[in-house]
Amino acid sequence: MLLLAGDIGGTKTELAVYSADGGPRKPLAQAEFHSKNYPSLEALVQEFLAKIDQRVDRACFGVAGPVIAGHAKITNLPWEIDETTSRQQLGLRSVRLLNDLEAIARAVPILTPDDVHTLNPGEPTPGGTIAVIAPGTGLGEAFLTWDGAGYRAHASEGGHADFAPADPRQIELLQYLRKRYEHVSYERVCSGIGIPNIYEYLRDSGFGRESPEFTELLGAGADQTRLILDAALHPTAPCPLCVAAVDIFIDILGAEAGNLALKVFATGGVYLAGGIPLRALTALEKGRVMDAFRRKGRLADLLAEVPVQVIVCRAAIIGAASFGLDLARL
Repeated sequence: MLLLAGDIGGTKTELAVYSADGGPRKPLAQAEFHSKNYPSLEALVQEFLAKIDQRVDRACFGVAGPVIAGHAKITNLPWEIDETTSRQQLGLRSVRLLNDLEAIARAVPILTPDDVHTLNPGEPTPGGTIAVIAPGTGLGEAFLTWDGAGYRAHASEGGHADFAPADPRQIELLQYLRKRYEHVSYERVCSGIGIPNIYEYLRDSGFGRESPEFTELLGAGADQTRLILDAALHPTAPCPLCVAAVDIFIDILGAEAGNLALKVFATGGVYLAGGIPLRALTALEKGRVMDAFRRKGRLADLLAEVPVQVIVCRAAIIGAASFGLDLARL
């Protein structure tokens, strides 16, 4: 039995093939694709399977959107995915969908020390709830609870909850974005789609001047989030406007990670996942994110003891593969 597992995101999709003997850490074949280049998941999968010399009979996909009764609509991509339809079109024995943050959460119990980078060692409570927050193209959130024998992963759409500004500048940011969006969620300010929103607010409010060269780059159709992060993290000549945008993003990420930790009482730890924390790891190490994480008034001391780590491996596909292989053994 060979399993096809996938991490289906609004920007990129990663696919890999696994065997029961090799397990979820040893793919037999894998590839990455730009999601927007394909009209559907099935078209992308068919291209991948045509290129590899492996015959799979099952699939399990972590998808960036809520999964209800085997059906998902990708939040930042015009795809709808249905387990039955995909199984029929791909000629597979079974197809299972799970939310991509649930997939990441399922990987947490099998992560190794090399898979994480510690921001705050803290003091984890054995069996304590674990929280996961992942800014990628959008903002995903999930959590794990202990059932006496092991951890159970739970999906969430907490990234779409109302953005709560924590200082005067963030209040102005909210007011700026309310003119653009009917609903300003945390995803609008704490994700790959959120960083350009913060940058544009600072630029349009007169915080700093945008150079003509950078204006040209932003208008050339390139990945604006990548451009802003690269300019902010430049080792010798960082862009002040981009630095300010990334600082606000980090403040918001830390605050929302702390919110999530309080809501699920994550004494077992908080994990930051997704492409942006990994790309901005040097900025996260400077302490700003932890300052915002702990800034919770009377519960600041409690949060100071919560371990906070950045996942530095591709946890979503590991979790999807682990779930799919477990189902195949039933």
